[in-house]
Amino acid sequence: MEVFAEYLARIDNQEHRARTEEVLAWVTKKFPNLMPKIAWNQPMFTDHGTFIIGFSVSKNHLAVAPEKEGIHHFSDDIVQAGYDYTKQLVRIKWGSSVDFSLLEKMIEFNILEKADCSTFWRK
Repeated sequence: MEVFAEYLARIDNQEHRARTEEVLAWVTKKFPNLMPKIAWNQPMFTDHGTFIIGFSVSKNHLAVAPEKEGIHHFSDDIVQAGYDYTKQLVRIKWGSSVDFSLLEKMIEFNILEKADCSTFWRK
């Protein structure tokens, strides 16, 4: 989590910082083989040099970015969890609970789908 310390320190809202830290710590603990890093000023996790999932903070939500394939694959689950989404990210409103089982499925999907991927992003 040390890699995310500076990013977390810049989140002014204490509740938003705590929620973001909780999610990042959960990913770190649940998927210890993933590499935590900051890229494009955002926390993310990679596997063998390929992007798996990223996060960002906005005024109204925590954004989760599993690439558009992950969003497309889990679009029904995302809606069922009460989240809205775009082509590139899922929005978890600050007042909503985090569906960790959905996050787990998205991460596992990307790890499996990108096992043989040799680029950072899908082609």
